[in-house]
Amino acid sequence: MDLQRVENFFRRYKGQGVSIKTLSGSVYEGIVSEINSDYVALITKSSDESRDQVVVLLHSIESVLPRNQT
Repeated sequence: MDLQRVENFFRRYKGQGVSIKTLSGSVYEGIVSEINSDYVALITKSSDESRDQVVVLLHSIESVLPRNQT
């Protein structure tokens, strides 16, 4: 899948929870907050309830799993 299609995929899930697995084997979970042609930014919650932002480069993504909001 080319990067434009990946970017459009994330636009559908903006504001929703996703789980992203990267080629390195890392897994990131959070709410999609920002998308551009190079990366997707996720808002994550840390153990002390503060909100952090994680940026994942589109070309490093192996798989994405949408999460239900509860």
